[in-house]
Amino acid sequence: MSRVLVAAHDDAPWLPAGGRAEVCVARTGDPVPSPVGLVRLLVTQGESVLAVPRRDGVGLDIPTAAAGSAGVGDVLAGLLREVFGEERPAELLGYVRNVVHEPGPGYDWPAPYAHFVVWHCQAEPGLEVRCGTWLEPAAADRALGERHWWPLASYAR
Repeated sequence: MSRVLVAAHDDAPWLPAGGRAEVCVARTGDPVPSPVGLVRLLVTQGESVLAVPRRDGVGLDIPTAAAGSAGVGDVLAGLLREVFGEERPAELLGYVRNVVHEPGPGYDWPAPYAHFVVWHCQAEPGLEVRCGTWLEPAAADRALGERHWWPLASYAR
């Protein structure tokens, strides 16, 4: 797999001690990394980003679903239907890869590696969505800038 590391967080505070989070941009045609914990969908319309309420009720995020036992393609298709009411083309943008050698209690993701993949879908101007709010760049940066996947947004094509 070809990947470009764009950010790394050693001893990331949201991971068990010694954990590392790597933010990687995928190249066109790269396979989906494995194993996958979450599937995320970055929807853009021009420079605007679609944001939805987080499932835990704290702030905003992009549409996200756990991979669970379903295939990544099925989870992505479900997110596209949730946003657009139908499936649309999306491209693997990249992922956050957790590297955790000693998971310990409370860490519920695969170890030593867990991938949180981000797909990108460019929506045509005026295309209606079924959920979420469009955020202009400055508002998106304020609302989403602390999310671990946010560095990938600048690579959306």
